[in-house]
Amino acid sequence: MKWIITISAILLFALAGCGKDKQSTNELITVDVTNNYPEKELILQDFMNVEYIPLETNDEFVTQGKVMAIGEEVILITNWANDGNLFVFDRKTGKALKKINRQGQGGEEYVGITEVVMDEANKEIFVIAYTGSKISVYDLDGNFKRSFKAANTDSHINTYNYDRENLISYVPDNSLENPSNAIHPYYLIFSKQDGSITRKISVPFDEIKSPVARDGEAWAVPAPTTVYQIIPDHANWVLMETSSDTIYHYLPDANTTIPLIVRTPSIHAMDPPEVFLIPTVFTDRYYFMSLFKAEFNFETGRGFPTSGLMYDRLENSLFIPKIYNGDYTSKREVDMTSRPLDQEFVIGQPLQAHELVEAYGKGQLKDKLKEIAAKLDEESNPVIMLAKCKK
Repeated sequence: MKWIITISAILLFALAGCGKDKQSTNELITVDVTNNYPEKELILQDFMNVEYIPLETNDEFVTQGKVMAIGEEVILITNWANDGNLFVFDRKTGKALKKINRQGQGGEEYVGITEVVMDEANKEIFVIAYTGSKISVYDLDGNFKRSFKAANTDSHINTYNYDRENLISYVPDNSLENPSNAIHPYYLIFSKQDGSITRKISVPFDEIKSPVARDGEAWAVPAPTTVYQIIPDHANWVLMETSSDTIYHYLPDANTTIPLIVRTPSIHAMDPPEVFLIPTVFTDRYYFMSLFKAEFNFETGRGFPTSGLMYDRLENSLFIPKIYNGDYTSKREVDMTSRPLDQEFVIGQPLQAHELVEAYGKGQLKDKLKEIAAKLDEESNPVIMLAKCKK
């Protein structure tokens, strides 16, 4: 059965997050993106459980350490360069298990790797290249199983494992590429087997507003992996549409979409460059977000600056967060604006070996991270830092 959800009532809801029950309150957060907020320093380990995985290094397994997916048994890693390599490491020890590369133009191959979704329960890996939005499915050894596309879509981004049968993704506005046949953006839940549509979710807005920078006839758009329309929150989902001033919370069990955060001033009232509010990491107390400015220097090829923002539920206040890794003796900041990996692990970031070796030599490391760094050399693969919310 297929159906479309639109939001017709304004309900108030607050996230408890990270494994705690969600409870209704009269909280609706308003964020003025033009304000100057004070800084607040926090230690990551005070509100998250942190662990480290030193990736084994050998002649075949040399990687830049881009974390794509985490499971109970394995972790999937790629390089920042889109070379088609997908590395499988043991989740607990970091031992190198398998190197997969099925890059190519054939029916059982992928043209590149933009997203990877791992369904460990079904022992399947979904490799997504935005080109044509073809999804190639392999087992954990890299053997091809099938391929498909999400029904009636030219492209989709921000894909996650939704449940045992479905994926969830965002179908973006395509008016820049196809103005004669533009579609309104929406969220899509679709079958892992054949791409058939299980559910569509839409949020209301007056007109399309995308983070696009223009200079005469030239225009630039950010990489699809820098603006997050979907982020997981335990069993629920946070939905952000750049054309809307409201960030919503979707509760699958209740099949309900509820306003959570409202930005001001309206994105439609701002002069360029517009500032977009992007949700990133949510915990029981803190909601981390980023302010994304649609500004681009066409001469240097650089732009779309991003800065962090944090809402503290206990203090009912907004701050510029300064989050430090407690396993350093010096202040080493942690990026809280990256895309969460899944419902459990909200951070998966590489710590480069040469930086750890240098910090170890200066006596700047503590505890487990110090023990790991003592065994590294500058040519070692990165150490993966994982963080999940404390329960």
